[in-house]
Amino acid sequence: MTLKNHWPCLLVLCTLSAAVSAQTPASTAAALGKDTCEKLQTLAITPAQIGEPVAKVVIESATWEAVAPAHCRINGRFDPVDTAPNARPIKFGVVLPASWNSRAIHMGGGGMNGTIPQLVGRGDQSDTAKGYATYGSDSGHAINDDPKWLLNDEAIRNLGYLQMKKTHDAALVLINKAYGSAPKYNYWVGSSQGGREGLTVAQRYPQDYDGVVVTVPIVGFSSLMLGPSKIRIQEKSLASWVPASKGTAILTEFMRQCDKLDGIADGVINDYTDCRAQFNVNDDKGDKDPWAKLHCPNDVDPAPNDNSKNACLTSAQIKTVEFIFSDLPAAVKLPNGRSNFGMWAPTTAVVSQFPAFGGPPPAAPAPQGAAPGARPAGAPPAGGPPAGGPPPGFANMAPPGAVFMSLRYKGQEGAAADAPLFTTLGTDGVTGFFMQDPSANPLDFDNAKHGKRHEQLAPILDSTQPDLSAFVARGGKLIAIIGTDDTIAAPGEQLNFYQSVIDKMGRGKVDQFARLYVLPQTGHGLTGRSANVDGDGKTITPSEIPSRVDRFALLTQWVEQGKAPTMSVEVSGMSATRPMCSYPQYPHYQGGDANSAASYLCTKPKYAK
Repeated sequence: MTLKNHWPCLLVLCTLSAAVSAQTPASTAAALGKDTCEKLQTLAITPAQIGEPVAKVVIESATWEAVAPAHCRINGRFDPVDTAPNARPIKFGVVLPASWNSRAIHMGGGGMNGTIPQLVGRGDQSDTAKGYATYGSDSGHAINDDPKWLLNDEAIRNLGYLQMKKTHDAALVLINKAYGSAPKYNYWVGSSQGGREGLTVAQRYPQDYDGVVVTVPIVGFSSLMLGPSKIRIQEKSLASWVPASKGTAILTEFMRQCDKLDGIADGVINDYTDCRAQFNVNDDKGDKDPWAKLHCPNDVDPAPNDNSKNACLTSAQIKTVEFIFSDLPAAVKLPNGRSNFGMWAPTTAVVSQFPAFGGPPPAAPAPQGAAPGARPAGAPPAGGPPAGGPPPGFANMAPPGAVFMSLRYKGQEGAAADAPLFTTLGTDGVTGFFMQDPSANPLDFDNAKHGKRHEQLAPILDSTQPDLSAFVARGGKLIAIIGTDDTIAAPGEQLNFYQSVIDKMGRGKVDQFARLYVLPQTGHGLTGRSANVDGDGKTITPSEIPSRVDRFALLTQWVEQGKAPTMSVEVSGMSATRPMCSYPQYPHYQGGDANSAASYLCTKPKYAK
């Protein structure tokens, strides 16, 4: 298997450590030492103790680490039931702190997984130092694994959901043995793939967790893997290709129509619902021809290389743009009554982040006197790929998050004879899971040929069940946060999921157990900047969008103290604050200091249900 789907920690906050200044629980239930730790290596865990089928549970090592914070690190594996050569074990890890606070955190993965998440935190503010037991798995394959695992149904089910239950059950056996009791509170923390996993455990294993916090969850995993390839398939003809050079004009149009919906022209689309409705041509809302202003005269582009805000789009290019920013009707039967896949929301990330792929030049250094860790002026949002280009070995990989590309790929009209295959995050799922040929060109995906396999796997991979009644009945609490500028985990799908939960359970019930927050114009790392153009067409200097919030503290206070987060939570930045509103409300400017949360009111959008 290649590294193409495993850009290191690319699906940012890959494990989203819970150590985000959450308060340390006051009581310490038990202590652990070197002798007890090393004895755990001989602990026998039987398949009968695991809630999903495994052939064998093996504790491979139990190692005492005295370096502060002192802890016991346990590594183990679940051998697969399937004995085929392409079956794979699940590798898991458990970290048991010397001083335990009677709490545990199951850490989610990132990307297509393939490694055990980072479970040990260093420093006195880490999860380990605060006394949390932590655990997680590689989900049943390795980063550099032979791609044949993609053809094994048990391995796919492990990735989809089985690995979560198996890892949880083994970890609880070890915790019980080490400390003499089960955790008083057990949490899930995850982002991106780990966010999908968090939704999955609330849906499939509701009795196992007291609280779940997820950020930028990928939700409709099966369709999301297909999304980038379907865009490139839509662009197979040269006429339908929208090169990255059109990004400035597209961004300017997004801002012209949407920036001032929130009451201020500042380069930030806060009213994400109404803006999305405006550009989603498949929702029977908004303008039927939202791109009319960009239509080329006589449908002929007089300046194809124009990369300014004055560039135009042909009708074929407009069809592609509509394809990207509208709900995509499902070509197969999706689980949980879903009839479409929510694609991307209007975003500032409409050009590649890398010069090699037609994107802007590298950002300038951070301004003199900036705070430590400040993003450079004009830099991509924090948590994304490194500036300047892909890491070594990724030369032919399309940058995740690049909506429009300046390359033509093998199978597209006009591509060079030596053009690379289109590969990006999720491509292995397209070629391996659905096409069942890891060496295939993903742009050869054909629903008539491969749709049945997609339909078979969607119930395994997707986390779209809107009925969380069992999780509610056991007292579970859920906090989810998404960003509308995310071009990796499609915000349209996330917003559709939010709405489906409210439709199914009712707003009143949802508010009793869940907070469904949205951070407008933030990306996959929940960071973002204003655009460099505002709704009046004026060039402005991009500024940070406030987005910092102690999400784990919000969850633990709700679970352990009964203190529910407010429907509007203040988030901070380097020089500003904003309210983070519960879906579908958004921050509407009321007047006053535009950098103060007090100047905004969470407001219901025009097109809200």
